[in-house]
Parts: sequence; structure tokens; C-alpha cells
Amino acid sequence: MTSLAVSSFILGIAFCAPPGIITAETIRRGLVRGFRPALFVQFGSLVGDTTWSLIALTGLAFLVQNNTARITLSMLGIFLLLKLAWDALNAAYTNMEIQSAPASERGDFATGALLSLGNPFNIIFWTGIGATAFSGISGAPELPHFVTFFLAFMTAAVLWCFLMAGLVAWGKQWMTQNFFRWVNLVCGAALIYFAVQLGVQTAQSLV
Repeated sequence: MTSLAVSSFILGIAFCAPPGIITAETIRRGLVRGFRPALFVQFGSLVGDTTWSLIALTGLAFLVQNNTARITLSMLGIFLLLKLAWDALNAAYTNMEIQSAPASERGDFATGALLSLGNPFNIIFWTGIGATAFSGISGAPELPHFVTFFLAFMTAAVLWCFLMAGLVAWGKQWMTQNFFRWVNLVCGAALIYFAVQLGVQTAQSLV
């Protein structure tokens, strides 16, 4: 059971660490308003991570095999990504001071949750890492195995939330307005890329 916990923890870090849409939005909001907004975006993303992991681990993957459900979730995700990209690019061409953005912890949390919930292809990752984590278990995994996997994985994810928010908040101390403008440009371009990627994945899944 210890080896399962360790491998699950490592998988949690591996899942959170690569730059993606959550990271881009965490950086953008964190540089504007500091530690708490960045942390709330990260916490919100755990809602989607938890939802997709429970779906995968309880054998409910048939939900995303339904074309209507998958397309609906994907379209919502694409819309949200493009909206966030517009906000980032618009901010890049304004003279807004870094500290002047209004605080909305509820909005930060909701954004993180919607971004993670709006990508049903996360189920593929969760199914894959579940198989990887349980590959060393002889016989069929039982409830204690699933609980150990879930707790270890989510522990890693929560720790990463604090680490990522802390890194962004620390970087804010020396960020200039010009640098912030470039961050918005890069984040906006990245969000557009992820929106296109999600659209392509959705189209390919229908072929």
C-alpha cells in the first residue's frame, strides 16, 4: 500500500506540473492580485480534477462516450477558454495598473473549476494513471487501494496549489507593467491554443 501511495503522489505532481490552461490563468490572475486569487484558481481546478477522477475510478467513463455530452462539455470549455483569452489580450493593450483589478475570490474559484470541468478529455488521463498506479497490485484493486490512490494524488495536487500560488506571488514583487503586458499576451495566445486543441480533439473523436 505504501508503494501505491508514493507512486500516486508522484503521479499527482506529474499531472499538475506541466504548463496548461490552469497554470496560464493562475499566473495571469496571480500577477494582477497576488497569492489568494492564484490559490483560488488552483483550488477551483481541483473540483474538476476530483470530478473526473471519481468518474474514472468508479467506472463511469461511459459519460464521455456519449457524443452529445462530450460535445456539450467541449463547447463550453472552448467558449470559456476564448473568453479568458480575450480578457488577457485586452488587458495587454490597456494601461491598467497591476494592483487595480477587482478582487473576486468566488470568480477565481469558479474559473478554475469551469476550466477543469470543461475538458472531458481529462478522463483519458485519469483512466491511464489509474491503470498505471494499480498495475503493481496482484488481483483486482479493492476499495482501500482506490482510497489510497485518491488521497495520495489529491494531497500532491493540494500541495502543488500552494507552491504554484506562492511562486506567482513571489514573482509579483519584481514584475513590471511591461512584463505583465507580455505575460497577458503569452497567456492569451496559450489559451487560444488550448481552445483550438480542444476543438481539434473533439472533431477527431467524432470521425
